[in-house]
Amino acid sequence: MMPPEKMPDIYEYPAHLRTELDELPAAPGVYVFHGDSDTLPLYIGKSINIRARVLSHLRTRKEAKLLRQTRRITFIETAGEIGALLLEARMIKQQTPLFNKRLRRSRQLCSIHFDGNLIEVVYAREVDFSTTPDLYGLFSHRLAAINALKTIADEEKLCLGVLGIERLPAGRACFRYALKKCAGACCGKEPVSAHQERLAIRLNAMKLNCWAYPGKIAIKESRQGKTEYHIIHHWFYLGTVADLSEVATLKQVATNFDSDGYKILCKPIISNGVDIIPLDE
Repeated sequence: MMPPEKMPDIYEYPAHLRTELDELPAAPGVYVFHGDSDTLPLYIGKSINIRARVLSHLRTRKEAKLLRQTRRITFIETAGEIGALLLEARMIKQQTPLFNKRLRRSRQLCSIHFDGNLIEVVYAREVDFSTTPDLYGLFSHRLAAINALKTIADEEKLCLGVLGIERLPAGRACFRYALKKCAGACCGKEPVSAHQERLAIRLNAMKLNCWAYPGKIAIKESRQGKTEYHIIHHWFYLGTVADLSEVATLKQVATNFDSDGYKILCKPIISNGVDIIPLDE
């Protein structure tokens, strides 16, 4: 017999939550699974159809533990998907739900800085990622950034010594050159410029986009008569208002780079896929 802590969660349809479904809208927004605690939610999620998404949770056997602990379900309706994504990310950071394992604030967020010559790992707590050029990739810690560089090195026959990951032996080629895993930038067998060019091409696919506006912008979303303006500054989500006259009431300011905001907003903003209203000229 398996010890108690190894016993699998047994799924039973959560009939005690049936009444919670009555008020759930078939609309975009954020939903919250609450347990016995009034202050610590169990799970926060988002969907373009809150009702359909919550119903899918209730039918998922892998979520048996979450469902058994849930006592009620609340929701916040939004005007669109971007509003739901931004609100979900903020609520998870602020409330740290028990069953959410992503979108947690990373204190060691870093990126790769490469100006064509020097390559280094830099941290968001030291460098403003929204305005600093020549940044590539977002990583939760330094090791993840180094591993990304090693993967590129393996595929492009780059030298870990030239990349600054390993120490080069004085006057000799690196160990990887003998294994034919390095094209020889460390020992003159290929020009360093060729080495750096291959690196630049690969990094370009990971390039971070600098904030292109002089100040704050509003992203307008509308659905069935409901309009919201999401206020963004340097990729940082400041909040949502129903009217632009309310922007001045937002107290939060962009004090650091927001990786979640960047990931949510970069593609739609850069591609002009959303209705953007510049607020500061």
